[in-house]
Amino acid sequence: ASEMGRSSSSSSSSSSSSDSDRRRKRSRRDKRDEDDSRSPNGRGGGDASPRVGGGERNGDTRSREDSRDGRDRSPAGRGDRGRGGRRDLRDDIRSARGEDPADRPPKEPIERKPLPPGRAGGTYIPPFKLAQMMAEQTDKTGPEYQRMTWDALKKSINGLVNKVNASNIKNILPELFTENMIRGRGLFARAVMKSQMASPQFSPVFAALVAVVNTKFPELGELVLKRVILQFRRAFKRNDKPVCVAATRFLAHLINQQVVHELTALELLTVLLASPTDDSVEVAIEFVKECGYTLNELTPQGLHGIFERFRGILHEGEIDKRVQFMIEGLFAVRKAGFEGKQGVPPELDLVEEDDQIVHELSLDDQLQAEATLDIFKVDPEYEANERKYADIRKEILGESSSDEDDSEDDSDEDESSDEEDGGGGAMNAEQQAIEDQTETNLVNLRRTIYLTIMSSLDFEEAGHKLMKIHLQPGQEVEICTMLTECCSQERTFLRYYGLLAQRFCFIDQMYAQLFDEVFLKQYSTIHRLETNKLRNVAKFFAHLLATDAISWTCLAYLQLTEEATTSSSRIFIKILFQELSEALGLRKLNQRLQDPGMAEYFQGIMPRDTPKNTRFAINFFTSIGLGGLTDELREHLKNMPKMIMAQKPADSDSDSDSSSSSSSSSSSSSSSLDSDSSSSSSSSSSSSSSSSDSKPAKKKRKKGLPH
Repeated sequence: ASEMGRSSSSSSSSSSSSDSDRRRKRSRRDKRDEDDSRSPNGRGGGDASPRVGGGERNGDTRSREDSRDGRDRSPAGRGDRGRGGRRDLRDDIRSARGEDPADRPPKEPIERKPLPPGRAGGTYIPPFKLAQMMAEQTDKTGPEYQRMTWDALKKSINGLVNKVNASNIKNILPELFTENMIRGRGLFARAVMKSQMASPQFSPVFAALVAVVNTKFPELGELVLKRVILQFRRAFKRNDKPVCVAATRFLAHLINQQVVHELTALELLTVLLASPTDDSVEVAIEFVKECGYTLNELTPQGLHGIFERFRGILHEGEIDKRVQFMIEGLFAVRKAGFEGKQGVPPELDLVEEDDQIVHELSLDDQLQAEATLDIFKVDPEYEANERKYADIRKEILGESSSDEDDSEDDSDEDESSDEEDGGGGAMNAEQQAIEDQTETNLVNLRRTIYLTIMSSLDFEEAGHKLMKIHLQPGQEVEICTMLTECCSQERTFLRYYGLLAQRFCFIDQMYAQLFDEVFLKQYSTIHRLETNKLRNVAKFFAHLLATDAISWTCLAYLQLTEEATTSSSRIFIKILFQELSEALGLRKLNQRLQDPGMAEYFQGIMPRDTPKNTRFAINFFTSIGLGGLTDELREHLKNMPKMIMAQKPADSDSDSDSSSSSSSSSSSSSSSLDSDSSSSSSSSSSSSSSSSDSKPAKKKRKKGLPH
């Protein structure tokens, strides 16, 4: 009874324990049973008789000790204990079902198949691994090799399109044309549109890229245009404003680049403004801002009609106030001449007008996006197509001529290397000399001379600074040239330049000779100068002549005849002698011109060869107010008939001593002289009649005619 009481009390106490304690005890019991089943002395291998009564506790203790001893001695037991009992429990369940775990066949490893290459391009392969795989391929026309080249082409086009901008587009284009653009035309169109959609502010750059590619491959430009139009259609039907704005912005810059005809722009604006809403009018406003300058040049009447439609929408007042203000701002932009958005930026104007190819597509045309061009397909004529594009690439990039030049350069280098081996160190020294063909140093020298001249306070300071400039042999003429050009650029002549040039001529006679050469160069190109520059240059050289800084022998370059002069050269001579007359005086100037030692240098300015040239010089100096310089010319013109007549008896005496044949020839020559003398006398009489001495000259010639 006492035992029954104790058992009832223990059962009541165990029923009052918590569920967590029961779960903990159950797990301990299950774990102990598992250990007993694994140990050699447990139920699985030792005494199979059950334990009864008080011996159960001692038996459990021994079994735990034996199992602990077995677990310590058995490494397998430690491994099983570490894995836990889940696998054994599954085995117990299978054994309860009647299944033997040992009879189950071992599982074979499943071989994973590579992902099928689809639209996403398949799995990622690093570039070095892809290059290695392509090198290991023996069949250069098989599908696997074509697939690898397709992936490489796709990555290359995407990379080039993603990194293009206004500063490097000229460098990106040659790299882009090295890729097979015909095979990857779908990839190119897709990459351009994705990049433009991600960065609409770079639409001018992508439009310029498409414009250049369009000149070489019109099919690519047409494909991009088709896809942009289809993209606008879908976005317009779905009321997707961001996509609409991006697509219309791209179209606007394609119109600026003359890839698309301007009628497409008018059609697009008509569609947007047919049933105006806030969003459609806003998209139309942005579109007109981008390409309004180009439309105003190409179709001013069409743009006027669009603005009239904007004006009607504004007067209707059915749209939001914000959009109405945007329309008013658009009219202000139009009035300002679309300032800030005037067509194509200079750095992106890469296509000549003659090379532009314009596509005429309508929004209502049945357009095909040709999405299959974006997917890899096996090309049965892969090698032939690659060779064809290689020829096209050479034609576009000019690789053939460059290769020939490289081969010629290589052959020249080989020959020069042979000559160097036989020539010795002298040839090496000569070939190592570097000649600057870009004239960078010369431009920097001219800049230094110009800044020195302009920054000096007076001519003495400028001369002192210019003399300190280190000049290479042959660069002294740059000082003379820059002085003349700086003087010609002034609004009026400044004596500063004349005094500075005079100082250089007095310092070194070499500068006087150089200014003489500059005088010849300026006079030979005097017709290119404006009147103001011509006047300054003439006064500059008149100052040098008046101060004897340069020799008067430079006047030998002047030929004062009607045939040898132009209006510009006559103005130059006029200003030159007028300045000399003001500086020296008319008398001293006349003495200089009548100097017998310099007469040979003044034959061009004071011609005495023919009456026509002499009369032209007399009339020229008389018209500019320097008739006093022509006294000797007038006297020479008066005496010219007497000189001709004096030559006639000498010719007749020489003819009498000659033979009959020579007499006949002399008679013909004398007759020609008579005709010349009569013509000269008539011409001289006509010229002298205009002067004050015309009447005495006529009397003298009449008295001398009977002789």
